[in-house]
Formats: sequence, structure tokens, C-alpha cells
Amino acid sequence: MNNAIPITQLDYRTVLTDAEISEIEHECEQYEIRPAAAIDALQIVQSHRGWIDDESLNAIADCLQMSSAELEGVATFYNHIYRQPVGKHVIHLCDSISCWLHDFQIIADHLSDKLGIQFGQTTEDGNITLLPNVCLGCCDKAPAMMLDGELVENLNIASVDEILDKLRGGSNG
Repeated sequence: MNNAIPITQLDYRTVLTDAEISEIEHECEQYEIRPAAAIDALQIVQSHRGWIDDESLNAIADCLQMSSAELEGVATFYNHIYRQPVGKHVIHLCDSISCWLHDFQIIADHLSDKLGIQFGQTTEDGNITLLPNVCLGCCDKAPAMMLDGELVENLNIASVDEILDKLRGGSNG
């Protein structure tokens, strides 16, 4: 006999917006099974909310007819799905071997000093989050970073300063 207390099923329609649901449903139509749209669904909700909190993750799992644990595994595997709040701008600094051989540490230290934060942190004004990234796939143009989804290659101190000046001025980079 199972004495476990039943867990009340979350209804995703009470958490996700109509726009989010519509976009997720469109992606689900592209796959044979709903859970196959997991990454797409996470990206959709993140694009609307900035990050994926626990309630959103549970709602997405319900929508996709999968367990929250399965979806959490997907969300935490991909470093471009944010499970904590991030800044308005997100810098993913590539820390692959190619970038390490091409002044990664100089760029990383400079970013950290200029922003006043370490990897995994967000500036006090909530404007910029600095994250490491295992590889951005542009080893021939190292060092590199991804800023708000756009690759920036052949970094040097001057180009980093120019990027940070634009970000601080309210530009989209």
C-alpha cells in the first residue's frame, strides 16, 4: 500500500502566459513527442522572463508532459539556460584551450576588474552578468566571448573596453 501523500499537479496554464504557451505549442508540433521540445520551451520562457525559476520549470515540464527532474537535467546541462537571475546583458567568456593560449586570463582579469565582479556574478546595478563558457566554437578567432547571444571574436583589452563602454551607456552592444 502506498502511503505517500499525492502531489498536486501544477497546471501550466496558471503559470505560463498565453504567448509562451502558443510559442511552446508551435515548437511541440515540430517533434514526434512533446519532451523533445524541452530546450526550445526553456529558451522561449527565458526569452520572456530573463531566466527560469522553479515555478516556470515545473510549468514547462507539465506543458511538455515530462517530469520536473527530467527538465531540470536538461536546463542545468546547457549553460545558456539561466536558473538564477542574470543581468540585462550576459557575457559568456570562452575558456577553451584555444582562448587560454590567446590571453584568456588577461581578458578575464580585465573584465573582472572593470566590472567589479567574478565569474557567476552580476554587477550591482544588475546590468551585466559574467559567465565562463566551455567553448564557443571559434577557436581560430580566440579569445572570444558571446554577448547577449552574439559572438565577439579576437578580443583584446581595447575591444573589451569599447564593449563595456557601450554596455554602460545603455547600448545593446
